[in-house]
Amino acid sequence: MSAAELRRRVRAVEALQAKTQETAAAAVLATREAAVKAARAKDEADVAAREAAAVVLRLFDNDTDLVAGLLGVPAEELECAAKPGTAARAKEVIEALRARAERPPRSRRAPRSQEEASPPPPLVSNVPVRVSEPDDGRADAA
Repeated sequence: MSAAELRRRVRAVEALQAKTQETAAAAVLATREAAVKAARAKDEADVAAREAAAVVLRLFDNDTDLVAGLLGVPAEELECAAKPGTAARAKEVIEALRARAERPPRSRRAPRSQEEASPPPPLVSNVPVRVSEPDDGRADAA
């Protein structure tokens, strides 16, 4: 093997290593971004769960035993979820739900079916139609 061939192979291995490193770095960045998004989603879900627990407790006059029985969760867990900091938000949510319930329901028009959308076909009358034999000109020839 010549020195030139050896150098070419070394450069090819180095290029492959560099490409592998770039791919690994890109994978790490993508995984890290996904983890950050998942952590944000988890935080948002936790906040929503705490707010929902506070709303439910507030609607049931803070009867944790009743709500815990209805939801099938331990009362202690429910109390921990409904932290005092979310009480103001719970009040806002309840007010929004009440306002929404007081609004008249929206009338939704059902989409017209094809039969209703197209005009009805014209009616066929019961008037008899006279059908005559085609005249081929023989009667005139006689």
